[in-house]
Amino acid sequence: MSGHSHWATIRRKKGAADAKRGQVFTRLAREIVLAARDGGGDPSANTRLQLAIDRARAQNMPKDNIERAIKRGTGELKEGNALEEIYYEGYGPHGIAMIIEVVTDNRNRAVAEIRHVLTRFGGSMAEAGAVSWQFTRSAYFTIPSKGNDPDKIFELAVEAGAGDVNIDDEIIEIIGPVEAFNDISQALKKAGLHPEEAELRMIPNNEVELTPDETIQVLKVIEELEELEDVQTVYSTLSISDEAMAQFEAA
Repeated sequence: MSGHSHWATIRRKKGAADAKRGQVFTRLAREIVLAARDGGGDPSANTRLQLAIDRARAQNMPKDNIERAIKRGTGELKEGNALEEIYYEGYGPHGIAMIIEVVTDNRNRAVAEIRHVLTRFGGSMAEAGAVSWQFTRSAYFTIPSKGNDPDKIFELAVEAGAGDVNIDDEIIEIIGPVEAFNDISQALKKAGLHPEEAELRMIPNNEVELTPDETIQVLKVIEELEELEDVQTVYSTLSISDEAMAQFEAA
């Protein structure tokens, strides 16, 4: 299983803890706001918004919260400061490259908190472009392997424009160019398949293998970054072995 699959698994497992802290609703609301702002408030004509709403419902986000976030995105509701979507670049321990996706109403606060976490763990911020060349922005989907036909999913994904399909016992990953996102999404929907994740994300071109102990050090930094109020997601070039995953989950 690839490193981004591993991290997706970790994120699912820590979802309950995020919910207790109230962070998951904040992140989901911001996702809905941005989707509605960029593509309009009609989910039937805005795939990104429909997926954000589906994720919010899966986390039992109240209907009123969802509707308020949509209205904030379309400008019908003036609430709070304007949100910015920013990508910061940096390095974690052992030179692991990171792209940190931020949605914030306070850029200064966001960058100060990110810099503090990276510095505390021996990492650093990087200039724009210093890290991003190591990643490719891609359409990304995951579907549970259980109860689904991997050959069927492989065929329909490739026909819809996917460039890579990874299959293991837990999940099926579909990765393709950004411009294929809607086609892949519609193909899955038509086949009655419901992705656990469906988004545009930064996929590392090459992953870096570390020892299990070093891997855990990096994972702890990623976890701390993702607990910051303004951070949506952290992408990295880290490759996560089964041994490191087992140790991290046991910690």
